[in-house]
Amino acid sequence: MSDPIVVGTDASAGADRAVEWAADEAASRGRPLHIVHSIDKGLYELPLFAPSRVADSVTAAGRRILEAAEHLAREGRPGIEVTTELVTDNTATALRDQSRRAFEVVVGNRGLGGFAGLMLGSTGLRLATHAAGPVVIVRGDAGPGHGEILVGIDLATDPAPALGYAFEAAATRGARVRVLHAWRLGEIEADLIDEREVKERLRWEIVEAHAPWRKAHPGIEVLEEVVREHPVAALSDASRQADLLVVGAHGHGRLDLPRLGSVSHGVIHHARCPVVVARTR
Repeated sequence: MSDPIVVGTDASAGADRAVEWAADEAASRGRPLHIVHSIDKGLYELPLFAPSRVADSVTAAGRRILEAAEHLAREGRPGIEVTTELVTDNTATALRDQSRRAFEVVVGNRGLGGFAGLMLGSTGLRLATHAAGPVVIVRGDAGPGHGEILVGIDLATDPAPALGYAFEAAATRGARVRVLHAWRLGEIEADLIDEREVKERLRWEIVEAHAPWRKAHPGIEVLEEVVREHPVAALSDASRQADLLVVGAHGHGRLDLPRLGSVSHGVIHHARCPVVVARTR
């Protein structure tokens, strides 16, 4: 059995968009969809004199949320395999645990509680930092497809996870890949270099970086773009014409702890389409 696409839900509008996106993804990739909803485990640790009906009521509500999400996922997608799970743990831990056995984990960018508040709290950012595999944050409004997967790469770090995900996603969707690298210079450095020469050199470095995936997917159109701009601004602007923006997680920081790069952190907040934080297991 192939690893499932896992999506967290809390019945919010943002979570519903995430469920629909994940269901489409599962159908196009031929993978099962696993829908999860989190209940604060503190409800099951109430003092003995507290009424158990509080926990029972929340549990029943959680099951209704899962039933509604399953119905939403199956609508218009005959044959899709869907399972649901009610988990009792804090949100960040639950999602991180789910990521260990998932192809990818999908969340909305806003919500009500449980798997919610990606933009309003730390849960989504912690997931993007600590998950065992790719994390998809469903941003932007639903609209016509652009037929383009946008991938931002930093030539100073390993671009393999982001490029690998981007090319596979493009192959699944029949889309082209736009590989974008943004660079900046201070005023003093800018007076000392030939900007056109720098851009051309960087473009060839990009071509070299994605060569293995271009060879593996010869039918995919690939566009290289080098811009002199802040990477977050450049990627966020380009995301207006993309179906998906893919960025890397950028490895580990001090004490060998996982970290999320500042560019990845920025586009999670500002992109106009779903964002994938890609990493290898």
